[in-house]
Amino acid sequence: AVVSTQSTGVGKSTDPKQVCENFVPPLLNAVLGDYNRNHPNARDAEVLSTMTVFINKLSYHITPEVPKIFNAVFECTLEMIKSNFEDFPEHRTNFYLLLDAITNQCFPALLQIPADKFKVVMDSIVWAFKHTMRNVADTGLMIVLTMLQKLDSKDVAQSFYQTYFLNILQHIFSVVTDSTNAAQLSNQTKVLAFMFSLVEQKKITVNLCANPAEYPGVTDNESFVKLYTKDLLKKAFPNLQDMQVTVFVDGMFALNQDTAAFREHLRDFIVQIKECAGEDLSDLYLSERQAQLKEAAQTKLRYQMTVPGILNPHEVTEEMAETI
Repeated sequence: AVVSTQSTGVGKSTDPKQVCENFVPPLLNAVLGDYNRNHPNARDAEVLSTMTVFINKLSYHITPEVPKIFNAVFECTLEMIKSNFEDFPEHRTNFYLLLDAITNQCFPALLQIPADKFKVVMDSIVWAFKHTMRNVADTGLMIVLTMLQKLDSKDVAQSFYQTYFLNILQHIFSVVTDSTNAAQLSNQTKVLAFMFSLVEQKKITVNLCANPAEYPGVTDNESFVKLYTKDLLKKAFPNLQDMQVTVFVDGMFALNQDTAAFREHLRDFIVQIKECAGEDLSDLYLSERQAQLKEAAQTKLRYQMTVPGILNPHEVTEEMAETI
């Protein structure tokens, strides 16, 4: 009850700076210590929701206190929920809502976490979007999307991409192609579309290919990610034709600025997987799909060439100019 009262008080405050300086520190010392020391069955899930209210209300003002919050609740709560998808449902929901609030409001605090602990954070996010509880899965997907969006302008972005980009991509595809996760398709679409747009727009300058010998002749990230994704899908679904996989991966690049079209493209591929339609899909359908993707890519290029600064003039080859 005390925790709830304090949460309500902070929620009604109008001076976040003063609240952070005078009210929050002693409260955190009292509440977080009890939570951390208590037996798991005695830990109040409301502590997590209260921290979420604090962070959402006080925003960047509370960033200096985030390490204290993180150290007190993150690992001990994760230990409670990581062994299965069922125990402590309220704690697991509140745990990811808290992580979502930190990511949205106090992202610099996450970047200060030591590398080994940050890896645990990323592992927990991946585990979230594989979750059977839809609200947890959706929250996990939104956390990783927010991270990717906020990293876009950070100095540490390239290091993050090199360490985590392919891992996130692999796990997103594993849930996209799992029929038990179909309800999350909308948010899965947002994450995948953003990731492929990062590659296409050359926002990722670090080399993503860790083993160049496996991909001879590949010198840029777009070519590598295409081949990597094709290999990933062919290994997972050997019954699919090479052309089906190629058309799908090409669509990831051609349609990533059109969320609705991207989602339909993703859904079409899932249908092909479910039906195991490798030999049954007609060449006519594939040809039509290739033509649609080519037109979509050309339309996007035409638009980009009309907006100054989107394309480097040196990137527009004579062949590209002729296609439009």
